[in-house]
Amino acid sequence: MENKISIEIPAADLQAAKAALEQVQQILAPYVIALTPDQRKTIPKMSDGTEPFVGKVIEYAESYPQFLPPFVDKGEFDKDWEAISGLLPLLRLCTQIQDTLSDTTMLAGSEAYISALSYYNSVKQAAKVNVPDAKAIYEDLRKRFNGQGRRSSSGPLE
Repeated sequence: MENKISIEIPAADLQAAKAALEQVQQILAPYVIALTPDQRKTIPKMSDGTEPFVGKVIEYAESYPQFLPPFVDKGEFDKDWEAISGLLPLLRLCTQIQDTLSDTTMLAGSEAYISALSYYNSVKQAAKVNVPDAKAIYEDLRKRFNGQGRRSSSGPLE
């Protein structure tokens, strides 16, 4: 088994990162909302491709306001654009952080799980030949796999 990740993050660094994220959350709390799953499905969404279009429309609506429909509030349109312009860079940074955190925890978790399975299979073999203490450990650990039947070569063999 190749060890692809070997990190030790000081508890103080983890706490500082958590505190910084909590501060960001507190700063943005008055301005952010949560949509319901139905709302997320039904509203039109602005993507990377639509963002330049909206920016051009903002410019045109400023230069040629006669084409702005009366039901579109230009002040609110501008506020929405300013909100997007300010929040998108934060969202992109958070997405990068989330992606690297996800990848790092996934890889570290995978390696930890492989090590745990190796230990489990070692205890299982020891229990089969009646090594002292092995049976109690095996019986406790095997509860994780109850009802799963036989597993592939990547999982424990039951």
